Amino acid sequence: MAVRVDLNISLDGFATTTDQTPEEPMGQDWGRLVAPYVATRTFRARVLHETDGAGTTGVDDKYAAAYFEGIGAEIMGAGMFGLHNFPDDPDWRGWWGEEPPFGVPVFVLTHVSRPTLQMAGGTSFEFLSAEPADVLARAQAVAQGKDVRVGGGVTTARQFLKAGLVDQLHVGITPILLGQGIRLWDDLRGLEADYSVTSEAAESGVLHLTYRR
Repeated sequence: MAVRVDLNISLDGFATTTDQTPEEPMGQDWGRLVAPYVATRTFRARVLHETDGAGTTGVDDKYAAAYFEGIGAEIMGAGMFGLHNFPDDPDWRGWWGEEPPFGVPVFVLTHVSRPTLQMAGGTSFEFLSAEPADVLARAQAVAQGKDVRVGGGVTTARQFLKAGLVDQLHVGITPILLGQGIRLWDDLRGLEADYSVTSEAAESGVLHLTYRR
């Protein structure tokens, strides 16, 4: 039972973007950052529910498929759920749709008290305020011996990394420069000392780094 993190970051280490506008709530930079992942056959099937088999099938798709394999529970921050979009709307059910791609219990870290949501496809969202070690224990208890993924966002992932709770970190480094945002590597000096590191270049130019304890 491993604890895993998977993130897309820029060449200068940023995992968030700052160019959002009301007209483009995700921003153009976010589209550029995750474009190779979004183009994969796995993403299009698992997240967009496309059934035509379209999408890339190279190295990026290998890591996209691995992202979903062997996961028994998920942990994410309120931002990844989309809670900040409608924090005062009790009927807001997140931006993942009625059949989210997770298919496992998901624990959302937030100070906003909400009832647990049961979604189609086996996903549930439980909202709680807890320290990383405590929520990890909750997730491991329901993961049925499978891995627990700390899905993000980057601030949540860094909390678990700084606490020494992550067994495997995979980052897809997209060769673009963002210049600002939230950097994954801040305050994590020497992180690599606890891990063995491998790298693999994708056809898209993305460099996949994997840190395994």
